[in-house]
Amino acid sequence: MFQLRTDLAVEAREIYNEGKEKEVSGVEVEKEEDKDYIVTRIKILDESGQQKLNKKIGSYITIESPALKKADQDLKDNISKLLAKELKVMIEPMKHNKVLIVGLGNRNVTPDALGPKVVEKVLVTRHFFQDYNKDQDESMANVSAVSPGVMGLTGIETGEIIKGIIEKTNPDIVIAIDALASRNMKHISSTIQISNTGISPGSGVGNKRKPINSEYLGVPVIAIGIPTVVDAATLINDTIGLIIGEMKNHTKEGQEFYSLLEDLSSRDKYNLIKEVLTPYMDNVMVTPKEVDDLINDLSQVVSNGINISVHPGIDLKDVNRYLN
Repeated sequence: MFQLRTDLAVEAREIYNEGKEKEVSGVEVEKEEDKDYIVTRIKILDESGQQKLNKKIGSYITIESPALKKADQDLKDNISKLLAKELKVMIEPMKHNKVLIVGLGNRNVTPDALGPKVVEKVLVTRHFFQDYNKDQDESMANVSAVSPGVMGLTGIETGEIIKGIIEKTNPDIVIAIDALASRNMKHISSTIQISNTGISPGSGVGNKRKPINSEYLGVPVIAIGIPTVVDAATLINDTIGLIIGEMKNHTKEGQEFYSLLEDLSSRDKYNLIKEVLTPYMDNVMVTPKEVDDLINDLSQVVSNGINISVHPGIDLKDVNRYLN
């Protein structure tokens, strides 16, 4: 059986809850809605929740803003501040004076370039701390950043590179940024996920690599991701669903047939489509045509949020001045 591919905990919950009235056992959910965004906070509490959602025990915060795909500067600034607020809540319990920011992905493949683009815009300060022989500062954190590339370019597991850097620089916490895969078109380039469970580079497109998490690296890891691709079967599945709904609304004949198709679970429809597509276009990923502009805008939103959250004396006005 094929599995619906998603890196988002909020989607994993939707998939499991389809057709069920009760919330997933072992999972707590809290929702906050605003005119510009929806924040969903999911806590996977035990092994039961982990098995059902196929996500590690921990916290997952999702910020959804459909307008983010065509955001003006005000909305980007508001989402950056919201991201910073949620990040602060997640990292406050940890000692994090020294921060390593890791931009995962391939800068030569635009949908996968989110991590490297974010790293270009974060405010790095570790060299100043070394030059002035300081351990702490009231307004700035000790921040270093790296884009380790992908195994296809370096021949080295990304996790091994990061672990080597950690052994030399001894950060208190790692913040890793990566592009994700979604199973719903509405989440592409409009959803930000934050989690304290780490990340597995390449998992969204079926590549299994060493996980970048606290167990492997020996320090806490916060992961930030934005879905930039869906696979072809997901795209067709969503499109067929929209077509069935429209045809059902505009015809009297064949209502029972359309209702039968509509009643199929998302998992069953996806598996059927995937099976039909496999001989012709297996493992095809789809991304928006304006992905270049989207990655530039989203990398600014994420980098601003990180800069505000890790540096005590930095606000949005400061980071915008720095980036410009």
